[in-house]
Amino acid sequence: MRRGGGELETEVADRAAPVVLESADKLPDDGTLVVVSHGGTIRTTIGRLLGLEPRTWEALGGLSNCCWSVLGEGARGWRLLEHNAGSLPEPVLGDDD
Repeated sequence: MRRGGGELETEVADRAAPVVLESADKLPDDGTLVVVSHGGTIRTTIGRLLGLEPRTWEALGGLSNCCWSVLGEGARGWRLLEHNAGSLPEPVLGDDD
């Protein structure tokens, strides 16, 4: 379903997943790829990489600000190792309380 006239989730995944796969293929052994994007793009790309049906992508949930997901590639394909991980840092208190 188009939200606000934008792309379908499957269209976003069609555009983003190949870029991630191409970039991952260029990594050295034990390399790390960091992908930064909007939460919806990350969710749909994860769903596509995991081979999930698009109707189930919502089950992954969104990403909170400043959080991340970790995927690993194994012999049987991609695995979701962490999702919506991380926490915001403690607030920094100034000297002028």
